[in-house]
Amino acid sequence: MTLTIPDTATRAAAILDEVERAVVGKRDVLELLLLGLLAGGHVLLDDVPGVAKTLAARSLAQATGLPFSRIQFTPDLLPADVTGAVVLDPTSGAFAFRRGPVFAAFVLADEVNRAPAKTQSALLEAMQEGQVTVDGTSHPLPRPFVVVATQNPIEYEGTYPLPEAQLDRFLLRTTMGYPSTDDEWTLLARRLERRTDEVVITEVVDPTELLAMQSAVEEVHLDEAVGRYIVDLVTATRRSDQVQVGASPRGTLALAKLGRARAVLRGRDFVTPDDVKAIATPALAHRLVLRSDLWVRRVSAADVLARLVAEVPAPSWD
Repeated sequence: MTLTIPDTATRAAAILDEVERAVVGKRDVLELLLLGLLAGGHVLLDDVPGVAKTLAARSLAQATGLPFSRIQFTPDLLPADVTGAVVLDPTSGAFAFRRGPVFAAFVLADEVNRAPAKTQSALLEAMQEGQVTVDGTSHPLPRPFVVVATQNPIEYEGTYPLPEAQLDRFLLRTTMGYPSTDDEWTLLARRLERRTDEVVITEVVDPTELLAMQSAVEEVHLDEAVGRYIVDLVTATRRSDQVQVGASPRGTLALAKLGRARAVLRGRDFVTPDDVKAIATPALAHRLVLRSDLWVRRVSAADVLARLVAEVPAPSWD
């Protein structure tokens, strides 16, 4: 199946409209989630409880027709609880591989920082290689495959912070944020009207169509001038006096992938500098290690990136 860029943009808008029936007033965040899905990457949602992180992920899976699996990460979760294990089949008397919950097209890793590093690392091969290896045998994961992980940034008791190597595996990182007062009233009014907590999400596209949408992203042109702007922006993170460790080349690729996906959502077959600027913070902020003294001054990675985006000259399209 092949889709043109305008057809892909139309389907993407329909997906966002459908998910917005459940998640009110968060179109920008939902768009980032969809960008990660179209770019074939993974997303980290970092926010306080109760702001619809899980609901957004589950609704997006339903709207795209992807088989959904939710893994609740806890301190006693084992790697085999994620990937699966080789077990004895009592009927045949032979050993067989029993697949774990990671074998789904859309995996929600809820509160991923509550599991120890050994269990967190069980996701690494799946996220990077699209496969799981157990007892020396590799088992391919379905296509498409996306991991949306959540974590609570304000509660540190009983948690295991994600190491930089694992953070770098996420294509983008974003937050949900609290809704505005009008959006929160709309959310409440809709709940009172439907008389149930659950919102029925209609499937807008099937997995085959979603793969075609991902293929359409590959048709977007990235001009050399914009590509060099991406490289300059990433290089600036490594040279900044506020940054101890800058973004890796994986960050460069992330900017290019997300820029092309954003262009598709707007019905264009080319990437503009504005596309790059719009996704610079969610694509790069979690890849930076700031100087240790900056936390006293309440300087965040997003602040550093905002300054760099303003300083690095972008190509002109006049």
